Amino acid sequence: MISQTVEYALRAIVTIAQHEGQPCTAQQISLLTQVPAPYLSKLMQGLVRAGVVNSQRGLHGGFVLLKKPDELSIWEVVDAVEPFKRILHCPLDLKSHGTTLCPLHRRLDRAMAMVEEQFRSTTIFDVLAEPGSVTPLCQEKKMVIIGANLAARKDAEKKKHKKAKKRK
Repeated sequence: MISQTVEYALRAIVTIAQHEGQPCTAQQISLLTQVPAPYLSKLMQGLVRAGVVNSQRGLHGGFVLLKKPDELSIWEVVDAVEPFKRILHCPLDLKSHGTTLCPLHRRLDRAMAMVEEQFRSTTIFDVLAEPGSVTPLCQEKKMVIIGANLAARKDAEKKKHKKAKKRK
């Protein structure tokens, strides 16, 4: 019911959301999500066109979400990648059925409606904030941060510059 493309897109979006506005490169996302890089690049282009993410070029470039994780639903990601098609009329075009679905297609459509409702009512934040023993896409309970210890690195750079100034 959920294609591999949708799964890959959701992995990418969750990974980007975990980095709280810090751009993630396609290479970094590919590594963390285990999505093949060429496939991921094509997928990310589609998410950019759909307005789910923004792509920034350059040294500090990468992908960022255009909405906050608590405003972005799973449905929006799924719909951007593979629009969900409900069964509104007989897929066999049987004239005797018209817009009345047979028992099989009615049940299939009800199941799709339940999935759609779950996706619409669940945000990316909900997925990240769900209490439990594991964090999405991470070996450890804590989130993987691409720029881990960014503040520590900045402090180290400042100290290095201060030492260089003292030597002069």
